[in-house]
Amino acid sequence: MFQKDVASFDDMSNLPASLRTDLDRQYTLGRLRQIKRLVSNEGETEKYLFGLSDGNTVESVLMRHDYGSSACVSTQVGCRMGCVFCASSLGGWVRNLTPGEIYDQVLAIRRSTGADVQRVVIMGTGEPLDNLDHTLVFIRNITADYGLGISTRRITLSTCGLVPEIGRLANSGLGVTLAVSLHAPNDDLRNRIVPVNRRYPLAQLIRACGEYTLRTGRRVTFEYALIQGLNDAPGQANALTELLRGLNCHVNLIPVNYVPERGSTPPDPVTVRRFQEVLELKGIPVTVRREMGADINAACGQLRTVASSQRAASSRHRHHRHSRGSEWYR
Repeated sequence: MFQKDVASFDDMSNLPASLRTDLDRQYTLGRLRQIKRLVSNEGETEKYLFGLSDGNTVESVLMRHDYGSSACVSTQVGCRMGCVFCASSLGGWVRNLTPGEIYDQVLAIRRSTGADVQRVVIMGTGEPLDNLDHTLVFIRNITADYGLGISTRRITLSTCGLVPEIGRLANSGLGVTLAVSLHAPNDDLRNRIVPVNRRYPLAQLIRACGEYTLRTGRRVTFEYALIQGLNDAPGQANALTELLRGLNCHVNLIPVNYVPERGSTPPDPVTVRRFQEVLELKGIPVTVRREMGADINAACGQLRTVASSQRAASSRHRHHRHSRGSEWYR
């Protein structure tokens, strides 16, 4: 199930027939249905729309690098974090994915492409730490000997900053790479860009990140989406260096990707380079993320929930009536 991606219990020919009959009577093997596959112009990125058993859908991405293939997986149908530049929360939050639904995104990508996926980035639709229990089970399964055996050092989990859950992740013993969506050097601006900051402000978040590095020995990555005229000024770069001073960290600058409903614009290359140079001069390790898959809306911040049936739409409506919606922390 976790290694050979069998479609039914009948395919488990190394098990006695009577056991296979009993398993088939009591259990089902879930499998995602591939609805659509898009390939980027450069051929390095592929985006998938997968159908779930309840009619909802999720998007996942395969990225081909010189050092191997990475799968970007979703953990929720929709999202309720409400970050201002991101497409994932436009339709609100519908539900959490099960550990099997997260795992099967990797298997489905392998099935479709034959790619030997040896890296996983948990950066698709949803906030992984808002579905932490299921995300931890997924990580344990995919890294286990009975799974794909992917090293935890090759798994990156991205969060917008749920502080208590960062502590739980640090204590899990898994030691995955933590990527924190920062996007601002002060609370006033981050409250606007990342609403969860109103519950867990920067002082708490930075302290939690420092504790994560101490407990795991892993360097934290801070993702910073550069938005023209909002958070891309040299003075903000200087403030960022002060915020991160003394932390074992790396900054990944991301010129914001286009989402029609959001209207955010990336700065020009000169502005990006100037921001980068400020961090470099202050000794902060920094890179600018290479854009992959923007032409198929598969880049950072562009994944979204796509309703595949009336059932999915009605499910979304039910959840919205009983939740606080996509802007959960406002």
